[in-house]
Amino acid sequence: MVNQVRKRKMDYSLNSHAKINLFLDVLSKLPGGYHEILTIFSEIDLHDKIKYFLTNKPEIKIMSNVGELNNNNNLIYKIAVYLKDRYSVNKGVSVELEKNIPISAGLGGGSSNAASTIKALSYLWDLNLSWEEMHEIASMFGSDINFFLIGGTAKGTNRGDIITPLDDIELDNILLINPNLPISSKEAYQAVKIEQSKQNWQNLLSTHSTDYCFNKLETGIIQLYPVIGELIDELYLSGAKKAMMSGSGSTVIGFYDNQNKCKNAQMTFQEKGYWSYITSTRRRLKE
Repeated sequence: MVNQVRKRKMDYSLNSHAKINLFLDVLSKLPGGYHEILTIFSEIDLHDKIKYFLTNKPEIKIMSNVGELNNNNNLIYKIAVYLKDRYSVNKGVSVELEKNIPISAGLGGGSSNAASTIKALSYLWDLNLSWEEMHEIASMFGSDINFFLIGGTAKGTNRGDIITPLDDIELDNILLINPNLPISSKEAYQAVKIEQSKQNWQNLLSTHSTDYCFNKLETGIIQLYPVIGELIDELYLSGAKKAMMSGSGSTVIGFYDNQNKCKNAQMTFQEKGYWSYITSTRRRLKE
């Protein structure tokens, strides 16, 4: 039994899931250049795969299939360094990251990786972090990370870092299209026009209908990058019952009422050279 426990503690593997924003309203500006938002997050099946290996050498290494992530600017690296220093950890970690979620695409890939790292290192380094400690650390490194500690469907308020779990909204036949156009969150929020919205997020929760999905950031981004609006129009033409931008972009989402329409639409976009992925929302895992 001792050997089994020891073996289990030497590595930790998990899927690091993406998210879409089913609803995103920008309410006001906050100090420090941030914005107050109200958003409905939903975790989806699309995921990166991450393996963490405990090492005796006190160093942190990241190996990814995407070369630009093998550096000190990766959130995985930053959080590992922070935890190592804060808790005086004398071990190291080697991380293998299989990146499948597009980067700077409004799908929360980096934030998801960050949340996975907090969980994994709490386990591997015997930190035994409480949920409160995990959320405190998450909020230091980004606004979406707190959501990924919980997953499923949840409401995000303040900067998106105050998370309220909600009943799962289960949706299938979701088509993601990305034009390979990285957009930073800072750019998206700088372009938004803050005004009172007529959209009501509670309608989405009561009906689970995509008719009530909404993204306040979309208009400003389309003005900067017209291709986003063109892709949304194309999604509607392909049979989507609702089409919109996810998060700060540049990924756009098409919701379809059946699998055949969704697959046919994907083929059309693939022929044009766009990255695409058919996905579903995920139910929250019971801890």
